[in-house]
Amino acid sequence: MVAQEFTVDLNKALVFQVGHLGEAYEEWVHQPIPTREGPRFFESDFWEFLTRTVWWAIPVIWLPVVFYCISMSVRMGHTFLEIAEMVVFGIFVWTLMEYTLHRFLFHIKTKSYWGNTFHYLIHGCHHKHPMDGLRLVFPPAATAVLCIPLWNFIKLLATPSTTPALFGGGLLGYVMYDCTHYYLHHGQPSSGVPKHLKKYHLNHHFRIQDKGFGITSSLWDRVFGTLPQRKSASKKK
Repeated sequence: MVAQEFTVDLNKALVFQVGHLGEAYEEWVHQPIPTREGPRFFESDFWEFLTRTVWWAIPVIWLPVVFYCISMSVRMGHTFLEIAEMVVFGIFVWTLMEYTLHRFLFHIKTKSYWGNTFHYLIHGCHHKHPMDGLRLVFPPAATAVLCIPLWNFIKLLATPSTTPALFGGGLLGYVMYDCTHYYLHHGQPSSGVPKHLKKYHLNHHFRIQDKGFGITSSLWDRVFGTLPQRKSASKKK
């Protein structure tokens, strides 16, 4: 009963409040507040700073790493065509990772205190405040930590000379993902693929949150049957 009666105070740091919602967390987090001003996460200014990232920091920080990794495979003797194939394959694998993480980790069902708190930190905050421009991309410090096991995993499966280019391709896919994600929320595309992607992604936020898990494309939603129906199709049923 305590969890159901708990009310989140939006004027205070949120991270250690949301866990108290218990079973009510799932409904609360999917009632978006579409304002550009984001909430405060932590009382500590240091931890609060680490949660806020301007979108352009992603290409500025990670594109040099991408090019350096690709250049490592070039120096080991791979041709331009081989490099291009490895980079494209790395991007392709990232799109599957993007879908898998979004569907199975970012949308886990939780009701425990620490489960709610963890989910809010990794993705719930984005659904509650989808227009918060400083929390639309992944913090570089967290990305750097996650890059270590990813590099070692690729190294385990690939050869020493192909590992850097494959990793660089995957990292390039991530950069494309984060920049695309920011644009879908704050850009104003007028036609073509960007307009379709924006409509597709905002549909995930404001209409059907348990479908439409792709960001850079709807490929894997089509493959795995999680593509949301259009409004016209749902009305006919």
